Amino acid sequence: MKAKNPGSLRLFYALWPDDATSTKLQQLQAPMYGRRIPYANLHMTLVFLGQQPAALLPDLKDILARIPRTDLTLTLDRVGYFQRNRIAWLGPTHTPEALTELHDALVENLRDRKVVFNDQHSYRPHVTLARDAALPPDLAFDPIEWHVTQAALVQSTTTAEGSIYRILASRVIDKDVWVPDEGRQAGIDAPRA
Repeated sequence: MKAKNPGSLRLFYALWPDDATSTKLQQLQAPMYGRRIPYANLHMTLVFLGQQPAALLPDLKDILARIPRTDLTLTLDRVGYFQRNRIAWLGPTHTPEALTELHDALVENLRDRKVVFNDQHSYRPHVTLARDAALPPDLAFDPIEWHVTQAALVQSTTTAEGSIYRILASRVIDKDVWVPDEGRQAGIDAPRA
């Protein structure tokens, strides 16, 4: 399936799990009915941007580079179901303040740069486990503790087999990352290690 506009990309910001967390998420998918999300696609969306002009990529990557450092651990302890879209998901019962602040910082930076996207819905953090899913069975499981280290700008391409996600830029969020000031060349006046 072709993109709506060859000069646009379907994009979103997401928290990307490490291999250990993805493995635990995949194990939780086993008893679910529906199209299970492939291991490589498991993530938690921070902000869905939808179709965006490819020319915006430098700004969108810069926004990602400038999000604040945060120490974020998620306790994924609740299986849920979005009936209208038939999506089975896993999320936290309580949203940590650090996650809300991260989401809000991205939204604020997007608005400051006049990026148009649909931000009318309240943020409901979750990891989609299956699409076209039946109501998930009652599951007894140990909560998944996910120490989040990576945020990413991701491109979504729809194919006949499903969505393919490609990370266009990523950064660690639990360590300080130096971002050059406006107008400076990278490497000039950089802090010394």
